[in-house]
Amino acid sequence: MWIDTHCHLDAAEFDADRDAVVGRARAAGVSQIVIPAVVANNLARVRELAHQHDFSYALGIHPLYVMNAGPGDLDRVAEALTQHRDDPRLVAVGEIGLDYFVAGLDAATQQHFYVEQLKLAKRAGLPVLLHVRRSADQLLSGLRRVGFTHGGIAHAFNGSEQQAQAFIDLGFKLGFGGTLTFERSLQIRRLAATVPEAALVMETDAPDIPPQWLYRTAAEREASPGQGRNEPGELPRIAVSLAAARGWTPEQTAAVTSANAAQALPRLAGLSRR
Repeated sequence: MWIDTHCHLDAAEFDADRDAVVGRARAAGVSQIVIPAVVANNLARVRELAHQHDFSYALGIHPLYVMNAGPGDLDRVAEALTQHRDDPRLVAVGEIGLDYFVAGLDAATQQHFYVEQLKLAKRAGLPVLLHVRRSADQLLSGLRRVGFTHGGIAHAFNGSEQQAQAFIDLGFKLGFGGTLTFERSLQIRRLAATVPEAALVMETDAPDIPPQWLYRTAAEREASPGQGRNEPGELPRIAVSLAAARGWTPEQTAAVTSANAAQALPRLAGLSRR
């Protein structure tokens, strides 16, 4: 059994063949997918998809979209978390975090949305799915300042060994996906090989972060829309790179990373018993 801990199944790239994408994922052995929200307007949609396909979801506002968020959007997240607090498929608050890679994003606005959503997660007793891009130290500072103790997943982690250990010490798992498959991803492969096995979870971030065999340049994607799209069904093949780094079998990799996912997002354990 594989768990994709981060897949944007609601993305427009899947509108034409979403059911087929889910079918391919299940055929590949992916039994559970976590669908994170990115804007307040799609909170209901991710919940709908999770219930429709027997998956799970997270509610939050992504740092890349906070500049366009309305004044009441944090209230909408808070209301949704309260309304669905007893929904077993609501497993986290996310995708939240900080992005200091993309130009033009106001740092103070990002920090405000990040900290306020951490507080919402703390109040709800839920873990978080963290967007980490050139922002690990600032994210860690926010977690400590809020006194956040519910853990979660540092999604698409690409920090240093020291930063990795700091997240682990705060109860977080580290998400690994398509970047593992690139020959030049030496730091990510080194982390995947050396961090404690209890810290590893698998993800695709589909339709984004395609593995090497799906990657297309920006020009190729523009010329042929749909090319280079990642899918949750690619997860077992992506995980071959993690298995090679750790010296594990695919079966062992699936068992370890799925158990870790259930530890990071405790409600997943209840869903797997249904």
